[in-house]
Amino acid sequence: MEKSYGEPRLALPGLASFYERAIPLSWLIIRLAVGFTLMMHGWGKVVRMPGWIGAADWGNVWYYAILIAIEFVGGISIMLGLFTRFWAPAAAIELLVITITYVPNGYGWTARGYEYTLMWGLLCFAIALRGGGPYSLDRRLGKEL
Repeated sequence: MEKSYGEPRLALPGLASFYERAIPLSWLIIRLAVGFTLMMHGWGKVVRMPGWIGAADWGNVWYYAILIAIEFVGGISIMLGLFTRFWAPAAAIELLVITITYVPNGYGWTARGYEYTLMWGLLCFAIALRGGGPYSLDRRLGKEL
């Protein structure tokens, strides 16, 4: 049986019609921010790709290919809301691994800590749980993974 959680009380009840239109857009804004950040992070790997293919062994090539897929392709897909429940958990897992790697450096991002990787990983996890939302290609296609 599905539980129903009530909506919180409106901060400014006089703006109820604004909230009605804006609330469905909030998930789109989150998806766009997370997807764009992932895509741009992956883009750095895409433009450096010719250099590391010639210098790397095949194990590293596969490693970078997977990172490019998750970050660049996955970032674009998350922005579009396409296959969201595949790409968002993949990114969350990648960011979990990076977070665990950075734990010895402490929390602060200025010391190469896990602050940002934890935040972005939790956002990806939330997207994985919620799916693409009302303004997504997944919803438009009528099929979510």
